[in-house]
Amino acid sequence: MNLRRLIIRRSTEIFFIFFVILTILFLLFRLAPGDPVSRMVDPSMTTEEAEHLINQLGLDRPLWSQYLFYVKNFFTGTLGNSFHYGEPVAQIIGQRLPNTILLFTTSIIISCIIGIYFGKIAAWNKGKKLDVWMTIGALVLHTLFLPWAALIIIWIFGYKLGWFPLNGMLTPEIWINPETGIFARFLDVLHHMFLPLFTLCIIHFGSYLLIMRSGMLETLQEDYILTAKAKGLSAIEIRNRHAAPNASLPVVTSVGLSLAFSVNGGALTEIVFSWPGLGRELIFAVSNNDYPLALGSFLFISIVVLVANLIIDILYAYLDPRIKY
Repeated sequence: MNLRRLIIRRSTEIFFIFFVILTILFLLFRLAPGDPVSRMVDPSMTTEEAEHLINQLGLDRPLWSQYLFYVKNFFTGTLGNSFHYGEPVAQIIGQRLPNTILLFTTSIIISCIIGIYFGKIAAWNKGKKLDVWMTIGALVLHTLFLPWAALIIIWIFGYKLGWFPLNGMLTPEIWINPETGIFARFLDVLHHMFLPLFTLCIIHFGSYLLIMRSGMLETLQEDYILTAKAKGLSAIEIRNRHAAPNASLPVVTSVGLSLAFSVNGGALTEIVFSWPGLGRELIFAVSNNDYPLALGSFLFISIVVLVANLIIDILYAYLDPRIKY
């Protein structure tokens, strides 16, 4: 199957899967215990305000009509207004999403590069002290409880040493000053981002090292690696040019899914560091019964995860022609 047909087939499958997700979220919301109208309506509202809200959300219609109304609103970009903020859900997601992408995409890329580098070195030195210590270190880091590690890092570098801010994404005094330059604002964001970025890199680094090591150990047993050794190629050339590209396929899957699921913000990380991202907003919406915001966030995360799976399939077909779909 050529790449074009693969993209068309997988895109069609993803479209139907998303419709299933869309339907399930609709039913979960409507079929949850209790009356959806009473959950949506604030007791402090007047009768007229409550009726207007119910009509606006289509909750006074039959279930099938509510579903069609719900699907139409989604495809027209109308996700409703947040109960808490009183702003369109799409606007809130658009404001929080760049913060999440900045933090989590950067952390995944950095930890992936470091993990791949040390993973292939560990595999090449299988059974030696270097491999043993790298593997043990990766296992320890991979199993760290993220909130605990985050709090320890905040306590050491933020509280005791005072090198970095304890929370937030920026310093208000710097950003409200019209004379502050772009570079100074960039440094301020980077200063606030260091601790959560460092925490995430520590947690993710171990898993990428272990995945790369496992893939390299399997690849190094292939016949073409033995042929490369017989030709007298250097160890670095065999490791980096022949073994590493094929061994990195599992890492591609891990990175793609990590990037997709990071859109939910790694809620625990964003809460601990008070990072104003989508994950923190999703937890807030669920905790405060802000159903339009929660529903819109879940739908957006579903789209990103499905698209990430499509991209992974395409990358697999591109990187390894032996893979057939």
